Amino acid sequence: MYDPTVARLTYRALLGRRRALILGALPLLLIAISVVVRFLAGADDQTAADLLGGLALATMVPIIGVIAGTGAIGPEIDDGSVVYLLSKPIKRPAIIFTKLIVAIAVTMVFSAVPTLIAGFILNGNGQQIAVAYTVAALVASIAYAALFLLLGTVSRHAVVFGLVYALVWEALFGSLVPGARTLSVQQWALAVAQKVSGGDLVTSDVGLTTATVLLVAVTVLATWYAGQKLRSLTLAGEE
Repeated sequence: MYDPTVARLTYRALLGRRRALILGALPLLLIAISVVVRFLAGADDQTAADLLGGLALATMVPIIGVIAGTGAIGPEIDDGSVVYLLSKPIKRPAIIFTKLIVAIAVTMVFSAVPTLIAGFILNGNGQQIAVAYTVAALVASIAYAALFLLLGTVSRHAVVFGLVYALVWEALFGSLVPGARTLSVQQWALAVAQKVSGGDLVTSDVGLTTATVLLVAVTVLATWYAGQKLRSLTLAGEE
């Protein structure tokens, strides 16, 4: 299911100079803000939780997921170069699965690692806040990568739709509107983080069991449907 050649091409596309600069901007901003906050306010658990939850998990992780997930396949479909890939004797599910793994890896590196660094800067991992939000970023990276890879497969405007989802649904509604929280990847990831932290600074409106089921279901279904769309794209090209 994993094809090294597809992976290499996808990594090269995602980590080109321009996209790498975009991917690195938010993590650097998070770390810079964390340094300033620590210098001005000192080590404070509540401040650390607020910053990691509001900026890292609610904003940075989904945006990086958009860039990595849609960028793993969207540009190839838009410029037609995907035809070259589809002409190779590689199963379509293997192409999607490989690109998903690459998108997940890139999202994790550019979101979970800086989240951990920022957490240790802010409060030295007091009450396991840094580790809890890092785990949340890791879990969310998987679901976001699958969702936005699917979006890149079905729409030529995947980046726009992805950013609207990330900034409006996750960062705004997922944080502020009670009813929308149940359908928020952010809240699902927070349920896992709450279990890790064991305290009351990290909370979620979704139970751990429900969150786990939804995370797995969304990831599996999005990956499966992306494979089906790629298969139909191949059939359309052959016809």
